[in-house]
This record gives sequence, C-alpha cells and structure tokens, in this order.
Amino acid sequence: MTTNTTAADAASTVTSTVTPAASTALTAEPTTPLRVAVIIGSNREGRFGPIVADWLLSRIREHADFEADVVDLADSRLPTALSHNPSPETLAELGKVTPKLAAADAFVVLTPEYNHSYPASLKSLIDWHNAEWQAKPLAFVSYGGLSGGLRAVEHLRPVFAELHTMTIRETVSFHNAGALFADDGTHRDPAAANAAAKSMLDQLHWWAWALRGAKEVRPYGS
Repeated sequence: MTTNTTAADAASTVTSTVTPAASTALTAEPTTPLRVAVIIGSNREGRFGPIVADWLLSRIREHADFEADVVDLADSRLPTALSHNPSPETLAELGKVTPKLAAADAFVVLTPEYNHSYPASLKSLIDWHNAEWQAKPLAFVSYGGLSGGLRAVEHLRPVFAELHTMTIRETVSFHNAGALFADDGTHRDPAAANAAAKSMLDQLHWWAWALRGAKEVRPYGS
C-alpha cells in the first residue's frame, strides 16, 4: 500500500520538530532594537557622502526597531596592506570600526561610484574583516552621476556574497546627486527617495530579525 504525504502533513511534521526555544526566537517580537551599522564608504576630500548619510539616518530613526551606529571611513585610516600581525597603529584604527561591525545585526553601505566601481577605502574595510560580515543582511544606498552609483553596488554584491553576507535586493540610488539636495542638506523632492528607503529598510528589518533569531537557535555554519 502506498501512502501519499500531503503538503499539510509535511508542514505539520516540520512544525513538530521546532523546539519551543526555536519557535520563540523566530516568531517573537524583538526585545532589543536591531543594530544597523551605516557605513559611509567615501573618505575623499570634499565628499558628498555625509549629506546622503544625514538623509539616510533620518529615515532609519523613523524605523522604530532600528538603532544606528555610524562607521565613517574618513575617521579611520586602515592600511591597504593586509597583515596577520597588525601593528599597534593598525590595531588602533581597527578598534574604531571592528566593534561596531561585530555588534551589528545589519548593515547599510553608502557608496559613491569612482571609475565604474566603489572606493578603495570601502574595499579595505571589507577585507580587514570576515566573521563580522557573516550571516547578516546588508543594504546599499548609492549616489553619483547618471548611473547613481549603481555600478558600484553591482560590483559590491559578489564581494559580500563571498563573505556570506545577505545583500538586499532593494536599493536607494541618487542620480546626479548634487542637484537633488539643497544647500542646507535637505532633499528637494524627497517623496520617491523616502518611499524607496522605507521599502529597503523594511526588507532589511525582515532579514535582520530572521537571521538574528536563526543564529540564536543554531550558530551559523554549525
């Protein structure tokens, strides 16, 4: 006699194997805010990034479940020459950024586009770290000329994939960014950008909450 397993039977079987702790971790509301590290990727003199970052941080503050840390690469001087035995000077620079990356549940990378790609300062930050990126979601906000920095974003996606980072599909991009913001840093016509940011942050929140809960039940890679 052949027994056919229905989808409902399969779902019931899966549900019955979830422990109470796992069920709580994956379904309960967050008891602590989700920490999101906002990475300002440019360290160039005269950069436009802080203006976009201020706009982005205002959107994050409106999202009740997020608590933001800022990692501004203009405030650190990580060398491009990697080392397994960093000098005291390099350890001091790492101390400015590594704890924020390690504590983050999620990331937003803010990047310009330099020569069809992303800044060397951002690649240096990425390469100095490994476990800090793993099994966490990451969203992109980009800015530039006609392309709005999107070519930099597409170059960054496979880099973060190699580091086991979940990149969010939705992005926010500012095309001809300098013309979009007034002298006081406010966006001249923010409705579309604000809507795009909400969609992106909602996705980031879902993945951050899901992955944090999953890692509480079972460490990543185990």
